[in-house]
This record gives sequence, C-alpha cells and structure tokens, in this order.
Amino acid sequence: MPAKAEQQDIQCPGQNTVEMRWCVSKSLKKSNNALEKQLTPKILESWKQVTQKVCAAAYRPYLQGSIYPQMVVGCDDRLNRTLLKEFKGLGE
Repeated sequence: MPAKAEQQDIQCPGQNTVEMRWCVSKSLKKSNNALEKQLTPKILESWKQVTQKVCAAAYRPYLQGSIYPQMVVGCDDRLNRTLLKEFKGLGE
C-alpha cells in the first residue's frame, strides 16, 4: 500500500519524502494564491510557465532522483515569494 500523507498529521517541513512534498506543494499553492491577487491571469500564467522552465533547468542534474519533483516545486515557490517581496517593496 502506498504511503499517504494525512494533512492533520503533518508538521512541515515533514519527516519523510511524502510529507516534505506535501509541505512544499502547500507552500506553492499559498504563494500562487497570493500572486493571483497581484497579477492578471495572463501574466500569472506566463510567470508560472517561465518559473517552471527555469526551475526544471536548474535541477536537471537531479532529474532521475526521487527528490527532483520536490526541488522543482520548492524552486517555483521560492521564485514566487521573491516576486511577492518585490510587490511589497513597491508600497504594499
């Protein structure tokens, strides 16, 4: 039976790969939601496409590893959060 992470049992950053992936996905969802308030849908979609490509390229050496998806999602989230800081720096 595959491992299943239950939300109420996980304390981020997590204790195993499944929990860590869940935590980083939760964080990405939160940063995506925050960007939805700052960007038009068209610009947000462009941003997501670019960050996914950049992060995939940055972590290409780990492509065959089990940690690769977590690294790419974490990269996307960190880039989102960096952009969100830029918006705050502009008077928010």
